[in-house]
Amino acid sequence: QAVANIAPGEQVSVTISYAETLQYRDEGYEFIFPMVVGPRYIPGHANGKQAGGWAPDTDKVPDASRITPNVAAPATRAGHDISLELAIDAGVPIQELRSSSHQIDVERTAMGFAKVKLQNEGEIPNKDFVLKYDIAGEQISDAVLSHWVPQGSADGGYFTLILQPPARLAESDITPKELVFVLDTSGSMSGFPIEKGKELISRALDELYPGDTFNVITFSGDTQILFPEPVFPSAENIRLAKGLLSGRHGGGGTEMMKAIRAALQPSDSQDHLRVVCFLTDGYVGNDMEIIGEVQKHPNARVFAFGIGTSVNRFLIEGMAKAGRGDSEVVMLNDKADEAAHRLYERLRSPLLTDLSIDWRGLPVSDIYPQRLPDLFDGKPLVVTGRYSAPIKGVIRLRGKRAGEDFVREIPVALAGSGSQNDVLAGFWARRRIDDLMSQDWAGAQAGNTKPEVQKEITQLGLDYRLMTQFTSFVAVEDRVVTKDGKPQRVEVPVEMPEGGDNLMGGYWAAGGVNQSVTVNASVASTKTRNGPASVVGGALERMGTVFSAHKATPPPPSPPPVDAPSSPTKPEQPKLTPERKALESKLHASLLEAFDCATKQLQECNLVHDGKVEVQIWLTENSASVLDELRKAGFEPAAGQSPTRTLVGKLPVEKLQALAQMSEVKFVSLVRK
Repeated sequence: QAVANIAPGEQVSVTISYAETLQYRDEGYEFIFPMVVGPRYIPGHANGKQAGGWAPDTDKVPDASRITPNVAAPATRAGHDISLELAIDAGVPIQELRSSSHQIDVERTAMGFAKVKLQNEGEIPNKDFVLKYDIAGEQISDAVLSHWVPQGSADGGYFTLILQPPARLAESDITPKELVFVLDTSGSMSGFPIEKGKELISRALDELYPGDTFNVITFSGDTQILFPEPVFPSAENIRLAKGLLSGRHGGGGTEMMKAIRAALQPSDSQDHLRVVCFLTDGYVGNDMEIIGEVQKHPNARVFAFGIGTSVNRFLIEGMAKAGRGDSEVVMLNDKADEAAHRLYERLRSPLLTDLSIDWRGLPVSDIYPQRLPDLFDGKPLVVTGRYSAPIKGVIRLRGKRAGEDFVREIPVALAGSGSQNDVLAGFWARRRIDDLMSQDWAGAQAGNTKPEVQKEITQLGLDYRLMTQFTSFVAVEDRVVTKDGKPQRVEVPVEMPEGGDNLMGGYWAAGGVNQSVTVNASVASTKTRNGPASVVGGALERMGTVFSAHKATPPPPSPPPVDAPSSPTKPEQPKLTPERKALESKLHASLLEAFDCATKQLQECNLVHDGKVEVQIWLTENSASVLDELRKAGFEPAAGQSPTRTLVGKLPVEKLQALAQMSEVKFVSLVRK
């Protein structure tokens, strides 16, 4: 949007109303208000066009100059301050209200009502605002919301179905997984973001199940793959992976497409599922092209974790949706161990897979998403569609839980008269637009969307008053001043995202932009208030935003320079004997610990009983000769095992040395109880 013809000294207020579904995750609701756009890495070659941003348009990102607003120079302020107020009507009693991003003041006005505002009314808008709140009572149940359109305006109605995940079964899925961790090590991740990403992967590696295989890929200007193919989590392999991570520091561009292909292309020829986890801030300009590439590899599940205070949520959520996985944003002050545990739980074990809905003859159509994703712990599935007649009935949700058939019957009542859920029409239209966009991501990225797709999206945007790729524009805020009676356009830069001090290092080294017009400039203040609302159990809210102009405070003084501490010298690693190297290359770390405990004759070796350990062995082949060799090494197979390449049994702990020397043995671990 653009606001023009503002005379000197005048104040202009702009009200923007929108509707969105609040995310329900981990027994609470989450409201996010983006406050800043982080600088994007722009791939491709310049095509000679420029529209005001710091980057020229390229053949890969033809709108680059419109998505790269100028950024305030180091030690200066863009002039923006922001205040924010929320009025929450949850519909049920609110328990805890908290923000992981800002200091807030909370006023409880009634049982299910609260007012929230920033403690600092002159907050610098350099990170997303995140508010979470819990409601009283047990976990929310399935819900069906419907809205019937009155006759004469349209035919039929709209519905939204909210399906809650079932309870997790103990050890619900111990099937080995192939996991690939992909870490963004570009310049935008420098500092806290990359350290948080390294910590998350390191802790996730510690939680790998013994039979899992894994690999680590890092990318910036180039892509590095740790192993030629995924490997077992032996002590040596985990050490190599953590060594690679510890040596990575943010630097270079964000050539994400190379890493996407390196991680996903091998899955095309595999007969098993590959799970890929991307950790990035998403600061790239070709995000639609990347989402389209993820969509091309159906034999992989993609999980995207944004790291930072103002990540590219469009890319993070879009990758997960296209890859039928899940997404989460990890703020820089989140605890790494808790985030890593959530990450790994979702990576390895969705609660329901192979989902489908049997509508049992109900008159429904245009249902989205057309292909249902897997259902994960703490996150409901939202399905929206249209219906042609009011009706009551029972539908069936079918899927797989821990490999077993799962069926849930859900009563459905679709209204036959107008209701307060009029926002459902907009929700349905937005899902329809998302589906249309997914049919031509490459065209959308290149600026030449298929004509039939563009036409339908445009019509939906007009009919339902929605912002789309073709019916509205995202504009950089401008100030207009006059000089000699003539209007003058002045670009107003945005703030640098918190924690992203190194994002524009090369840009400023090249001169940056002229900042003389931005000091003490008129700025925007944001206040958020309730607009017309449709709230069902806190699940749906409509918010309004009011922008007004006021004076900015001067930029804070630059902090004094601090000498960086010198890096400590790493002690030399002891040279390993061939026997020790074989142990570390084939034994899981916990089993190696049990071996060391027993051989050093320590008093308490909890994993060793009567001098033996219970182990699981992965073999290259399960032939009679291999079984004879295992028995000679002291291995006692458990009874009743099927003839596979994985065996369970007991072994004298000192015989692990001989087991590790066998070429037919790929990996040995403790038996997971």
